[in-house]
Amino acid sequence: MLTLNDRVGLSPEARSALERELAPLTLLQDVVRWGFASTPPRDVAEVVVQDEFTHDVVLPWKDGGYLVFDTT
Repeated sequence: MLTLNDRVGLSPEARSALERELAPLTLLQDVVRWGFASTPPRDVAEVVVQDEFTHDVVLPWKDGGYLVFDTT
């Protein structure tokens, strides 16, 4: 299940659209494929290791922002 933590104060419309777009992404594989299918394509910018089981996967987003996906 997707939990979107909005750290930039998206408008309700933008937040809702982003939640709908990201909702089908349940696996890291889904995130990577979604990124490459985007226009322009988005590649993983960074992987931040939290511990041996948890990693944050960072992808560029719009207007110089980033999306961070918490993966376990």
